[in-house]
Amino acid sequence: MAKRIIIVQSRQLKMFLIVLFIVAAAGSLVLRPSFLPVFSSAEEPAAFYKADIEDKKVALTFNVSWGEDMTEPILDTLKDKNVHATFFISASWAERHPDVVQRMIEEDHTIGNHGYQYEHYPRLDQEEIVEDLNLSHKKIKDVTEMDVQYFRPPHGDFNKEVLETIDRFGYDVIHWSVDGDDWENPGVDVIVKNITKDIEPGDVILLNASDSAKQTGEALPKIIESLNGNNYEFVVIEELISQAETSVNEVN
Repeated sequence: MAKRIIIVQSRQLKMFLIVLFIVAAAGSLVLRPSFLPVFSSAEEPAAFYKADIEDKKVALTFNVSWGEDMTEPILDTLKDKNVHATFFISASWAERHPDVVQRMIEEDHTIGNHGYQYEHYPRLDQEEIVEDLNLSHKKIKDVTEMDVQYFRPPHGDFNKEVLETIDRFGYDVIHWSVDGDDWENPGVDVIVKNITKDIEPGDVILLNASDSAKQTGEALPKIIESLNGNNYEFVVIEELISQAETSVNEVN
C-alpha cells in the first residue's frame, strides 16, 4: 500500500485543500491524523502535545524562566546519559545566562521560545501579546543567532485567540502530554512516578529547569534509566513531530 506524508497547517490549508481535491478525484483516500492537537479544527492553529506513533519514542522538554543553579546539573545529566532535550527558555532568562544557552546549543539540544515577561497570555490584550512575542524573539535571536521555530506560552496557558496570534509569527506551539509536576517539589520518587507510570509512545514530557524545581536534578537520571529500561528512546521535539505528520494512505 502506497503512503504519503503531508503536514496540514492553517497557513497551508488552501493549498492542502487543492491537493486533496486533486488526489481524491484520482482515487479513494483515508485521512488519519497521526498527531494529537489541543485544538483539532483544521481551520485553526493547533498546539502539538503528543504524537500518535507506535515507536517507543518520547520528547523530553524543559521550561526555564529563572535561576542559575539547577540548569547546569540537568545539562550535566543529559550529557552523561547521551540524551537530547528541548529547552523552552524565557528570553529575559536567556539575556542573563547566554553562556548556558550556548552550552545547550553546543550539546545539540533544541531551543524554544518561552516568552519574555512570563505572563499569562490569555490575560493580556493582543497588543501586549504581540509586544512580548516580538521582544522575546529578538532577545533569543540576539543570544542564539537563530530564529527559533518552537514556542511554548508562559505557564502553558493559551486559548484559540492566543494560538492565532502566535501562529502569525510562524511558530509551532508545543504543549505537553505528561507533566512531572516537579515545580511543586513533591519528592523525587513522586516526580519519577508522575513521568513513568503511564508513559506512552509519542508523549511530550514536561519538566522544569528553573531553580524553583529543586528535586528535578535528582529525579532526572532515574526517569531516563527507567524509560531506557523499558526500551524508550528520547528524541528532540522536531524528530517527534516529523514522525507525527498527517498520513494519507492510498486505498487500492
